Amino acid sequence: MIISTSEQLDKLKEIGRICAMAREAMATAMRPGMTTLELDEIGAKFLADYGAVSAPILTYEFPGATCISINEEIAHGIPGDRVLEEGDLVNIDVSAMKDGVFADCGASYILGKGDPRLEKLCRDGKKAMWAGINAVKAGAPLADIGSAIGKVAKKGGYTLIRNLASHGVGDSLHDEPGEVPTWPDKSERRRIQDGLVLTIEPFLSLGGQIAEQMYEDDEWTLTAEPLAPTVQYEHTLVATPRGAVIVTLAG
Repeated sequence: MIISTSEQLDKLKEIGRICAMAREAMATAMRPGMTTLELDEIGAKFLADYGAVSAPILTYEFPGATCISINEEIAHGIPGDRVLEEGDLVNIDVSAMKDGVFADCGASYILGKGDPRLEKLCRDGKKAMWAGINAVKAGAPLADIGSAIGKVAKKGGYTLIRNLASHGVGDSLHDEPGEVPTWPDKSERRRIQDGLVLTIEPFLSLGGQIAEQMYEDDEWTLTAEPLAPTVQYEHTLVATPRGAVIVTLAG
């Protein structure tokens, strides 16, 4: 989506706020002993109450309203009977559509008290996302996003998952200009168009290089290869000459 009217922007901000609030409601409700299906039902009800439709269901017939990935899982985890435990690393990804406009957001959380290494990974995962967001400016190279994220990863001794990228969003869940690398990529030659709506969502890892399917009976859930703790933080934003306007804020 390229934002060209105030009506488009208002609709994007509305669905962005709904996605962010749903994710925060789920994060606040998380408790040891809860199943991921129970957590997903909280998100599903929130979206329905605000007149939004789950984007994964609408677009891919995904078996859940949201994606919930635990510990070894890094993306597209299916809500089910898995029980949350103290110290789990939990990623909640919420994307939805309202009035024909899509938004997407995600964040990783430690349930209760966790491993200090994971707490640091979460802090640095947020830094990586913000580095990418701060590189967004109309007219700037798209490659600046991955380069900025790469500097954070290199400084902290982390790896980046290199087959899960940021992407355009708005008219659809995965929109033009397609995938946007969240790692340094010298082959990326495009520039950021004024009004472009896109996500910024680096996957920062303690050793993982790519995402792949691990479970034979599950075509959705992805883990890191090699297996390693990985976090994801994501916002949807609009590129302007002054920088990024973030639309997936709960406040």
